[in-house]
Amino acid sequence: MSRKPFPLAKVYTLIEPGPVVLLTTAQGERRNVMTLSWKTMLEFEPPLIGCVIGGQSYSRDLLMASKECVINIPTVDIAKKVVSVGNTTGARTDKFKRFGLTPLPARFVHAPLIDECYASLECRLADTRMVAKYGIFVLEVLQAWVDSAVKDPRTLHHRGYGRFMVAGETIKLRSRMK
Repeated sequence: MSRKPFPLAKVYTLIEPGPVVLLTTAQGERRNVMTLSWKTMLEFEPPLIGCVIGGQSYSRDLLMASKECVINIPTVDIAKKVVSVGNTTGARTDKFKRFGLTPLPARFVHAPLIDECYASLECRLADTRMVAKYGIFVLEVLQAWVDSAVKDPRTLHHRGYGRFMVAGETIKLRSRMK
């Protein structure tokens, strides 16, 4: 094997944190959807998710004000919309209308589910102690929804610089985890 140094600024392209998601937020009449790649599971029960939302984000402001959001998991079928959402600010644009995304009411939060997504996780803000220093929000999942008609979702995984990998073959190996 031949190894060479790799740029530290590109390390995130090697440690891909799971599928690209669409995070929805709402506060009063204001609502938004943003594309989010940097998130990870922190705990199983209750399910806790850590995510990084930049300081200049309209969604960050709405999340801080409302203390709730929905993590929507899209598939490759709407990949171009997912990227377009990420390249547009919601401060001046209704991204639901502009990109043809259908908001659905959630059970426990005011932020909408997205009908075109394979799964949706209703979340409340559980911890903000790392927000100021790192932009890391800890979210507790209150309700999970999944489209039971989709057996093997082909999710998007960000590889950096406009490159994405699509989830493919599913394999099953023996495991003691349930």
